[in-house]
Amino acid sequence: MNKLYKIWLLSSVLMMAASCANDSTLGYRYEKPHSIANQEEIDAYKDLNMYVNREANPAFKLGAGISLSDYTSKSVTYRLVNKNFDEITLGYEMKHGAVVQADGSLNLDNVTKLLALANEANVSVFGHTLCWHANQNAAYLKSLIAPVIIPGNGPGWDVVTQADFETDNNANYQVNGSGVTSFSANGEGKGGTGRALKIMNATVRTNDWDVQFFLKFSPAVQVGEKYQLTMDVRSDAAISYPTQAHVTPGAYKHWDFFGTIPSTPTWTTYTKEITVSAEMATCGAIAFNLGKGATTYYFDNIALKKYNALGGSTFIEKTAEQKKVLITEALDKWISGMVTGTKAYVKAWDVVNEPMDDGSPYNLKTGVGKTLKSDEFYWQDYLGKDYAVEAFKLARKYGNPTDKLFVNDYNLEYSLDKCKGLIQYVGYIESKGQKVDGIGTQMHITINSDKDKIAAMFQLLAASGKLIKVSELDVAAGLNPTAADLQKQADMYKYVVDMYTKYIPANQRYGITVWGVTDSKSDSSWLPGQHQSLWNVDFTRKSSYKGFADGLMGLK
Repeated sequence: MNKLYKIWLLSSVLMMAASCANDSTLGYRYEKPHSIANQEEIDAYKDLNMYVNREANPAFKLGAGISLSDYTSKSVTYRLVNKNFDEITLGYEMKHGAVVQADGSLNLDNVTKLLALANEANVSVFGHTLCWHANQNAAYLKSLIAPVIIPGNGPGWDVVTQADFETDNNANYQVNGSGVTSFSANGEGKGGTGRALKIMNATVRTNDWDVQFFLKFSPAVQVGEKYQLTMDVRSDAAISYPTQAHVTPGAYKHWDFFGTIPSTPTWTTYTKEITVSAEMATCGAIAFNLGKGATTYYFDNIALKKYNALGGSTFIEKTAEQKKVLITEALDKWISGMVTGTKAYVKAWDVVNEPMDDGSPYNLKTGVGKTLKSDEFYWQDYLGKDYAVEAFKLARKYGNPTDKLFVNDYNLEYSLDKCKGLIQYVGYIESKGQKVDGIGTQMHITINSDKDKIAAMFQLLAASGKLIKVSELDVAAGLNPTAADLQKQADMYKYVVDMYTKYIPANQRYGITVWGVTDSKSDSSWLPGQHQSLWNVDFTRKSSYKGFADGLMGLK
């Protein structure tokens, strides 16, 4: 009995130990890191276009701004776009600069390929853009309005300025310092004819520039240009005097311009040719430093000439009216070719892009007074305020009768006056007989953009009665965003959609396009490293994807 009892007791202890071990295992809980749980929640979301209430918003377009090559190469972007979006907008490849060739013809091969692929995927293409000041084939357009050149007999020298001192007209010369200026008697000029300019310096000065004779001219010299100075000179005493380059008389820039001039009591002709250096560039006056000679200087028959490879050629400028006719014809050729060539697939266009001036938001942009980039051409500077009227007339003429035609601009949520100015310009276009179907607001914003202004912008746009499109939405989070920054980004994406839904009536909602589906790389030309989009550079969904999708759920 004792032995059996011991065996039973040992068995009981082992069973209890096993029971305790099982209880310990079952009671342990592993908590997932928050980042993993959050990512799983985001990844559990459906494709974006599944969140659009099509019954309440049957015409709503959920769009993505991409490059042509990303789509036609059938890359990851191509597949992502086809799954999540209804429409694509090309950032560059449907613009004037990408399509118009040097001779003015249109090359639509790449665009045609893209349209066919998009049609197969049942993705529409929004036309962007017909009339803009940037991304233009400006060289071709400028060639149309360039002066008419009637060739001469070959290279030669064009007179820039000259003076023979036979009259008292001193518009192109002056004397500074203590020199006494007068004219010689008639017959005392070079060769015993006419008269000469006399400058008397009574004493030797401390500096040669204490008495200066200036020859003034315009335009100012530029690097690489060639000039020739000829002048007849003499002086009562033998002397040499240097020349300097001045921007304007007294505004010294360089110690040498046209060399040092020797002078004797006998008339001689001085000739000097130069090639303009960087030190001379932008100067418009030659200074002759006369202070070191106590003598009287004589000058006659001064001529400054510029070398012209087309010497003797005649340049005939076109009038403003002639330029207007030529640029109108160019706009017609471009819009007719582009719209006609794509109308089977493209049913909506940004006809006029970014017309309003940032500093003067109720007026149009202009290129006047600006140094223009090589691809900039301001149609409005040649066609006037009615340039958009003409563009809409042409787009309507060559497109489909039911095409939706838009005006598009940026910073409307930043400058409410610019928003009002754009709406006012739409009214002007329509007062001239052309219909504007919609207004696009780009909305390149940040996590700290003013939410009150965003709401106010949508209210202003809604009051226009037009279709409203958020055309290029992105929300920059910064170069090194924290988790809190990325959440603010998600909140901002949702806020934009919420305000669009709240203030834009369903029958005025054209749609929302996000500009680029992934964050930009650090070396990108657009928002480099700003973490602005719904997917990161590795095509992983971000919190902003969830925020944007949550906003779309509210479309009613």
